[in-house]
Amino acid sequence: MELPRFFSYASIILSISAYLFAIMVNSIGINYGQIADNLPSPEDVVPLVKSIGATKVKLYDADPRVLSAFANTDVEFIVGLGNEYLEKVRDPTKAQAWVKQNVQAHLPATKITCIFVGNEVLTFNDTSLSDNLLPAMQSIHTALVSLGLDKQVTVTTAHSLAILQTSYPPSAGAFREDLIDCLSETLSFHQKTGSPFLINAYPYFAYKGNPKQVSLDFVLFQPNQGVIDPATNLHYDNMLYAQIDAVYSALASLGYKKLPVHISETGWPSKGDEDEAGATPNNAKKYNGNLIKLMSKKTGTPMRPNSDLNIYVFALFNENMKAGPTSERNYGLFKPDGTPAYPLGISSTNNVVGSNTTASGSIGNAVTTPSSPMSSSAGYLSISSATERYQFVGHVLLASLLLIKTLV
Repeated sequence: MELPRFFSYASIILSISAYLFAIMVNSIGINYGQIADNLPSPEDVVPLVKSIGATKVKLYDADPRVLSAFANTDVEFIVGLGNEYLEKVRDPTKAQAWVKQNVQAHLPATKITCIFVGNEVLTFNDTSLSDNLLPAMQSIHTALVSLGLDKQVTVTTAHSLAILQTSYPPSAGAFREDLIDCLSETLSFHQKTGSPFLINAYPYFAYKGNPKQVSLDFVLFQPNQGVIDPATNLHYDNMLYAQIDAVYSALASLGYKKLPVHISETGWPSKGDEDEAGATPNNAKKYNGNLIKLMSKKTGTPMRPNSDLNIYVFALFNENMKAGPTSERNYGLFKPDGTPAYPLGISSTNNVVGSNTTASGSIGNAVTTPSSPMSSSAGYLSISSATERYQFVGHVLLASLLLIKTLV
């Protein structure tokens, strides 16, 4: 590495670490997308990931350069198998070849712990994808078993929150009726193999869709009076926790009360078009900074206060080749040159909400050769692909509005 570049990165790391190491956040996850032509080399990314205290990274492919760069760092990886490969890996021979080349080849030096097969497949409303999803997951798992890797590497898939039919109150969370058969088979697979249920949740889209009716403080984890679930008497002071608990309720309604839920994506853009309300550096700083503070408290949601929050922030970098509105290219914590997109400012835990109490209680403490953008999953290319994430199906968007009306 050239000396000027080395010192540039070193200064960045020290300045950011001054904020982050003060609270020693536990198990931050970060999404590392590469749909850009100006990103730093994977070797240069390693110190950036460590500077934000991240111990888990989620890729949208299985880029060998990234996996090799993170060898012997003890950073855990979720690697992705894109939507475009689902049909191919139904073939056991091709599935085993993929696992050998993209997973086994990097173990044990690189700590790959999970493979997510397909991204938001069920909400593309494309039967050529959905019909291949579970068979592809089963085929990859079978390959891991045959290679003796199934005890250390799990298989899952990532879902959009739009798989929910109802989300308010959180205790009434339910999946879309047209997806229940497909989901039930997938959930049975999760239970049998011990893999987590992944959900991508973006309170930003609820605000973007209805900025006059959705409370900004409620979506940014800022102090607010919150709402109460009338069925459970649980108090919610932020939308993300309400969304997560709605997923827990939906799972419980199908008999999967103990299935672990991980938030595979959540974030806030620092820039957007004129019609993209709330996409500002200050709001991004509040959302991600407050979220990381909450994660440091090592508490769960109101419904699951003793369950760890396994959350992957979206995303590590701004990605200049992503399609869609301006916000799509501005979710990063970092700019491509390695400088912060905005200061997270999380040196203290003041003025951040996160309640695990009932209504009668108080709010508790709750660069070098660029990557090829075409190497990532087609399902990831646009956050607002398929049905935009704020355009929830059925009652989900309506529920968000009802939830917030009690605040104003």
